[in-house]
Amino acid sequence: MAELAVDAAIQRYVRIAAVRGREVEQIGPFLATFNVDSRSPYRSYAIPDDGAEPTVADVAALRSAYERRDRIPRLEFLPAVAPAAEAALLAGGFTLEARLPLMTCAPGEAAEPAPPAGVELVLAQSDDELGAGLAVAHAAFGEAGEPGAAEVARTRLLLDGGGIAVLARADGEAVGWGVCTGPADQTTELAGIATSAAHRRRGIAGAVVARVTREAFARGVTTAFLTPGDEGAGRVYTRAGYRPRTEMLHMRVA
Repeated sequence: MAELAVDAAIQRYVRIAAVRGREVEQIGPFLATFNVDSRSPYRSYAIPDDGAEPTVADVAALRSAYERRDRIPRLEFLPAVAPAAEAALLAGGFTLEARLPLMTCAPGEAAEPAPPAGVELVLAQSDDELGAGLAVAHAAFGEAGEPGAAEVARTRLLLDGGGIAVLARADGEAVGWGVCTGPADQTTELAGIATSAAHRRRGIAGAVVARVTREAFARGVTTAFLTPGDEGAGRVYTRAGYRPRTEMLHMRVA
């Protein structure tokens, strides 16, 4: 029961965070969110309600809502909180995009790996710093083009809402980046962890994760979580003090 309570608390946080800066529509037992500025499938997604038991009509309506907006129907959720949702979505034409371990860290668990020699970590504040960090993330995640003023402005809103952004620099060049969102229920999510191609495997990502995490705890957060994209990222986050706790499902229509 304790583990389920943690899952439920994280899912509540995800629902609160997902609506920030997005259009929102409740579709049956799904909270659907839509980013109006980006067609990236990772910027718009739905979340089932706790204990959701979607019908065929619910799943069809969800797909239709995303397709009307020229967005890929997609979900991110903790299956332990809505155990009936996965089967209903699979039956309705969704496929499993990823089953990711969800890792958490609590105060006292965060490590303090130092950045490699010649690399400094700063709390990003200026538009130039935000833009430089976002450019590292764009390149790392294969997003086309440079970050524009709108994306910098959204990141500024993240900071205004209690979020944190850490920029890694080497000789004045942006080489690493990571953020956490504004907390809810003393919980925050780390995201956008990125390192430039020429500076990977040097410990920069782990140092960024640890710095963001310690800053969040200093501001009253009690649970920080993230979802590694692969085993390599998971090892980096383990060195920063994170441990696997549960799993997150990503589902989409191909």
